[in-house]
Amino acid sequence: MTFPGAVLPSYDERGLVGVLPRLVASLGVRLPGEPPVAPLPPARRAVVVLVDGLGWEQLRARGGHAPFLRRALAGAAEIAEPLTAGFPSTTATSMGGFGTGCGPGVHGLVAYQVRAPGARYVFNELTWQGGPDPLEWQPRPTVFEQATAAGAHVTMVGPDHFDGSGLTTAALRGARFVGKEELSGRVDAALAALRAAPADDPALLYLYWGEVDKAGHVHGCDSWQWGDELELLDRELARLHAALPSGTSLTITADHGMVDIPADARIDVVHDPDLRDGVHLVGGELRAPQVYCLPGAADTVLAAWRERLAASAWVLSREEAVAAGLFGPVLDRVLPRFGEVIVAMHAPAGVFDSRVMTPRVSGLVGQHGSLTAAEQLVPFVHLPA
Repeated sequence: MTFPGAVLPSYDERGLVGVLPRLVASLGVRLPGEPPVAPLPPARRAVVVLVDGLGWEQLRARGGHAPFLRRALAGAAEIAEPLTAGFPSTTATSMGGFGTGCGPGVHGLVAYQVRAPGARYVFNELTWQGGPDPLEWQPRPTVFEQATAAGAHVTMVGPDHFDGSGLTTAALRGARFVGKEELSGRVDAALAALRAAPADDPALLYLYWGEVDKAGHVHGCDSWQWGDELELLDRELARLHAALPSGTSLTITADHGMVDIPADARIDVVHDPDLRDGVHLVGGELRAPQVYCLPGAADTVLAAWRERLAASAWVLSREEAVAAGLFGPVLDRVLPRFGEVIVAMHAPAGVFDSRVMTPRVSGLVGQHGSLTAAEQLVPFVHLPA
């Protein structure tokens, strides 16, 4: 099956999954079983900042708000190029890939909302409310765990509620956690952690910032509020870079981009008989629904969704999506987590199930999850030590 105009995900150094393995390798730390990765300049310490929702296309379009990042894209950085987020291009799945170095078919964090095999409901992989044991859901060792075991000093700086959360445990366990709420406080904490790291140990520090994503969701990624958040981020990134200890590299990346969706371009399957028949529940996200079908109805549902969404989406069977490599290699234990029908919107529209998605989420202006360049491409900006 072809996907005209789509950006297909890469699950190697051309994708988000390659960021941490490359940074760990730059510290002289070899992860067990990892193949050689594209080299980065060596460093004794490495800082990686993941900015939730900072798509490559949005950054390029609105670089006037970000002089530090604009200079980096113009040649000040050693590397400034786009990576693919993975599919679906959404936070939970991207964090799984970022934290484990592999695609969703292996780490198993397959969507924003997902049905566990044998369950009759979907759970949210961000909040993890009602979800399974995160260590059983994602048992693969994380990059942080492996780097720590290999002798690196690994620290994560983020909001307090991330410490011990289901998603952090599943995707990002293994780092010493420091909780700070404001971005300036996180930058200060990052600098303090780097200075406190044992002098003889390689050090990796991960800093998360989510307010750009929030502004895009609530106000749209073309809004002045989004621009204001980018300006704040850029100032703090410049301050962080200027204060880094000698021998420390700085990398900036993101988990997905975003598109703005008109309010009248959202279809609720509950009120659409063509899409509702044969459907148990719809998981995934507005831009990348995953359809869990009633027994024996998958073929009928696939045909109906293809006809109904012919002008606005790529609609695949689960088997077609796997064969196309959208999820990378897929383990047997992970395969049943995906819906029997996989949808990727290419028009500025979305589909959701109001039985499982709240009005607050389905009504957000900015959305993501699909294979368009605006959603799929994220920055990889690397400033060497």
